[in-house]
Amino acid sequence: MAATGVVLIGFIFGHLVGNLQVFESPDRLNGYAHFLQSLGPVLWLVRLFLLACVTLHVWSGTVLALESVHARGGEPYRVKKWISATFASRYMRGTGYVVLAFILYHLAHFTVGIAQPSTFKANLPPYVMTGDYHILGVTVVPAGMQVLDCRSMVIGGFRNPLVSIFYIVAVGLLSLHLLHGAESLFQTFGWRNHRWERGLRAVVTLICAAYFLGNLAIPGGVLLGMLR
Repeated sequence: MAATGVVLIGFIFGHLVGNLQVFESPDRLNGYAHFLQSLGPVLWLVRLFLLACVTLHVWSGTVLALESVHARGGEPYRVKKWISATFASRYMRGTGYVVLAFILYHLAHFTVGIAQPSTFKANLPPYVMTGDYHILGVTVVPAGMQVLDCRSMVIGGFRNPLVSIFYIVAVGLLSLHLLHGAESLFQTFGWRNHRWERGLRAVVTLICAAYFLGNLAIPGGVLLGMLR
C-alpha cells in the first residue's frame, strides 16, 4: 500500500501542475495535452501502470481491513472510542472508496467523454498553436499545428455548477485521504521518529492544503468567470 501510494502521490501532483497551465495562454495546456497524446503506446503503458497501482492500492487496503476484522474473530467492537487517531485516519477506507468513484467519473468525463458529451473533444473545433510549446527548452509542439482544444474542454466541463461542486468535494476528500496516507508511509518505511514527527505532520498538512487549493482554483476559476 505504501509503495503504490508513493507512485500515486507523485502522479496526482504532476497531474495538478500540468492542469494549472489552464491559467496561462491556451498554447500551454493545449500543447501539453497534445504532447502527452503524441506519446502513443508510451502513454498507454503509463496509464496501465497507474491502473495497476490503483488496483493494488485498493486491494491491499481491503485486505488490511479484512485482516483487522478477522483478528477480532469477526466480532465488532463493543465499545468504540477514539483516543489519539486523527480525523483523517478514521475515515481512510471511506474516503478511499469515494476517491475511487471520483477517478472513474473523471475518466468518464475527460478521457472517454460519456459524462458530458457536449463538452468532449469530438465536438470541439481544433485549436491552432500560436507559438511553440517547449519542454526543457525543446520544441515538442510547433506553432501553426492544429491540436485538440483541451483548455476549452476543461472550461466547458466545469461550467456546470453540479460538476464543479462534485469535483471540489471529491478533491477535498482526496486531500483528506492524502493527509493521513502521506504521513503514514513515512512510518511504514521507517523514516518517522519522535524528533521530527510534529514537523513532518505540519509539512504534510501544508502540502495537502496546497494541493486542495490548487485543484479548487480550476473549477472555482471557471464558476467565477476568471477562466473563459
